[in-house]
Amino acid sequence: MRPRLYLAGPDVFHPASAALGAAKLALCREYGFEGLYPGEGSDETSASTSSPAIYRRCLAMMAGADAGLFNLTPFRGPSADVGTVFELGFMAAAGKPVFAYSNDGRDLLDRLRPDLVRGGDGSWRDAAGCFAEDFGNADNLMLDEPLALQGRRIHRVAAEPEARFTALDGVRLCLDAARRHFGLVRA
Repeated sequence: MRPRLYLAGPDVFHPASAALGAAKLALCREYGFEGLYPGEGSDETSASTSSPAIYRRCLAMMAGADAGLFNLTPFRGPSADVGTVFELGFMAAAGKPVFAYSNDGRDLLDRLRPDLVRGGDGSWRDAAGCFAEDFGNADNLMLDEPLALQGRRIHRVAAEPEARFTALDGVRLCLDAARRHFGLVRA
């Protein structure tokens, strides 16, 4: 039986969600995995799809997965999609292997810097005076650290702006890492 990977990310909101999902599922098969794509076979934008139904379906998929693969490309702001962040935390807390990538190669601080100023103590601060993390991480430390604790990192890929949500190089890097983790030989 192939290990099952839950495929999380803002991809489900993309206009080409079905095609993105199909491409990721095909890559999973190529690397020896069964992919579980939350947008597969559903219309997340349909008025007939309820919020509780989507939530329960995603929880069930995560519970049935052996590991998770997370697209942490900044979405609707400087950080990853909040739903994807929840899912990564859920799976990491459940003790499942997590693999992640971002199609933005910059540090979180670099993405925030245009809206920051130096505080009197030398730290970076936002308009409200709150400090910004300066750890060289891809995103908030609560995303980088679960991977680090598992001996992994967020794979950073500098995708072209028009391919920000469609580039698949990061997916391949994660699948390579997952294949090594599960001891699979690529077909």
